[in-house]
Amino acid sequence: MARVRLTVAERREELLRAAVEQIEARGVAAVRIADVASALGVSNALVLYHFSTKEKLVAAAFTYAAEDDLAHLRGLLSRRTSALRRLRAAVRWYAPTGQAKGWRLWIEGWAVSLREPALQEVTRNLDSRWKAALTEVIAEGVTAGEFDCPDPDATALRLTALLDGLAVQLTSYPGAIPRSRAQEWVDEALARELGLDRAALTA
Repeated sequence: MARVRLTVAERREELLRAAVEQIEARGVAAVRIADVASALGVSNALVLYHFSTKEKLVAAAFTYAAEDDLAHLRGLLSRRTSALRRLRAAVRWYAPTGQAKGWRLWIEGWAVSLREPALQEVTRNLDSRWKAALTEVIAEGVTAGEFDCPDPDATALRLTALLDGLAVQLTSYPGAIPRSRAQEWVDEALARELGLDRAALTA
């Protein structure tokens, strides 16, 4: 059966999705243009037509994944509910014990970005936008009198540092920390940062 003819934008998105999947499965260093092409049943030349080098394909794939994650975060934080509920939903989704996928991808990205300036820019941008989004909702909660937090910026940094660190442990060393224990630590840290009892998070 003939392949459906895609627009340029649709083809690029298809290639980026495949690249993300291949990076998660093989790692940035091992993945090849040929792997992405083979996964879709297309030629290497087609991939190179849209992304002239592997480096450009990898950077674009991480940007694609980052924007997808940020869109989901914006959805959680735009719900019509209290700042505390929105913040808790975002933290629980982002935590390595939640439903967020792709931690292996981001750990790969952090490692490779130490040597690849283009990828470092992508990961840094994602990190700063995540922190800014969390800072904003924390500040909203303070203004609304839902909780007390003297420094929303620092709280957002500490929370994301904890979540990223737990993700490395749980992804790199399966079984080293029970996921239930990690979730307890996340909830305890969030409650402590907001000056709340842990029970208040689910009230």
